[in-house]
Parts: sequence; C-alpha cells; structure tokens
Amino acid sequence: MVAPGEVAPSGAGALPSDEHQAFRLMRFQLRDYLRSRRFLLMTALTLAIGVILTVVVAHYRGGLVSSPAAFYGSFWGGGVVVLIVFAGIIYGGDAIAGEFQHKTGYFLMGLPLKRGTIYQGKLLAAYLASVTAVVLYLAILLLNGIYYFGMNAFPWQLGASLLLALVYLAALLGTTFLFSSLFKTSAYAILVVAVLFLFGFGIAQDLVESLVKIEPWFLLSYASPVIGNIFANPYPTTSTSFGVTNYVASVPEAVLIMVIYFVVTTVVGYLLFSREQFT
Repeated sequence: MVAPGEVAPSGAGALPSDEHQAFRLMRFQLRDYLRSRRFLLMTALTLAIGVILTVVVAHYRGGLVSSPAAFYGSFWGGGVVVLIVFAGIIYGGDAIAGEFQHKTGYFLMGLPLKRGTIYQGKLLAAYLASVTAVVLYLAILLLNGIYYFGMNAFPWQLGASLLLALVYLAALLGTTFLFSSLFKTSAYAILVVAVLFLFGFGIAQDLVESLVKIEPWFLLSYASPVIGNIFANPYPTTSTSFGVTNYVASVPEAVLIMVIYFVVTTVVGYLLFSREQFT
C-alpha cells in the first residue's frame, strides 16, 4: 500500500517483461508436453528407431561401420532428419490450431499476454521438446559408435552436424507453426504438415530438378541433406552425369536456406495468429 503523496517503488505492480512471460509460458507448455502421451509416443518412436538401427548395424557390421564418419553420415545424417520431421508433426502440428479447436486460446487471451509472447513461448516449448528426441537419438548412436570404434567415435563433423540439425529443426518448426496458424482444426494442420514434409517437398524437388532443371534452392528439403553430407570427404558438389544434374547445397547455402525459412515462416505464422479472433 502506498500512502497518498508517496511515490510507488520502482517496478511495484508492474507486469513481467514480455521475455519473462514467454519464458514462463514456455516452461508450462514444456511441462505439459513432457507429461503428455505425445512425449511418450515420440520417445517410443525414437527408441524403436534406435533399436532397429542397433540390430541392423550388428547384423551388417562389415560394410556399415568402416569408419566413424561413414557410420554417422549414414545413420545420423539420414535418421535425424526423419526424426525431426516426426517431432515437428507431433509437437508443432496442432500447437496453434489446437488453441482454436479446443477453445483454450480464448482463456489465454483473457490473460495480460501479448500474442507474440504466446507464439514465442509455444514455439520455444515445441523446440525444446523436439530437442529431447534428437539428444536421445544421438545418445543411442554414440553408444553404438563407442562400442565399434572406442574413443575414436567422435569425429569433428558430428558436432557440426548436430548444430546443422538444430538449425533445420528450427526451420521445420517455423514452417509447422505457420500451417498450424493457418488452420483452426488440428487434424487439417497435422495432415498438411505430414504430407508436406514426408512427401511434398521431396516430390517438388524431384520435379524441379528433372523437369525445370534448375537448382531447387527455394525448398527446405534441398538444405536438409547437408546434415549427412558434412561427413563426406571431400564434400559433395553439384555434378552432371548423362545429362542429369545432381544439385547439392553447400554448407553456407544450406544454412542460409534454413535460416530464411525459419525467419519468414515464423513472422508470417505470427501475423496469421495475431489476426485470428477467439470466440
């Protein structure tokens, strides 16, 4: 209580900053993710992929574990991209659309929270929840690598590839949140995201390369192979054989594509979210 004529202490009664509110919302959303069935589903899926990988490597040991770089290039480079797609679908597919479908967004709007704060908190929570699956998958691969290669199982490319995977995860979630903001029904949002990342981008890239015959630099799927390509020595480059050009994104080009996708889709997704009305 402040007596008449007195000046209120600095910060008294002031709302937390937007960043603090976003962090708190992220914590609550992440806690909900970790307690939900989707977290159990994602963990089970990651463990299943890890077990299958372990069995396959043990059975075909000779040609698959010739070197640490070849091992991680094959199983990390390809596996983590698929895992990130599933994580994006599971954690981000209905992150915004679900607020409209289940009417939970109406109650969020009653709190002194900005739309940008809500969007940021949810995106960060989905990102961190997805990172847990990436780390679990990496741990399984490292155990396999240590078993076959001992302490030589840590090529420098693995750290660089992990960073690239985390950037790709951000780009994918940005795109996922964009489509989640576009629809008011979770099923539609999840279906569109699943079809786009599991089939759509790949088909579009094949058509662009084979029919239009230009570099598909505008597709996110064109950047994702860099996660596995970085293990190759020398790094693969664009080449033409029998009149067919095989386009390969360099590391800087791939990073630029992923960053642009993240920035553009996040901004557009937020603008769509900010214009929607909760009833």
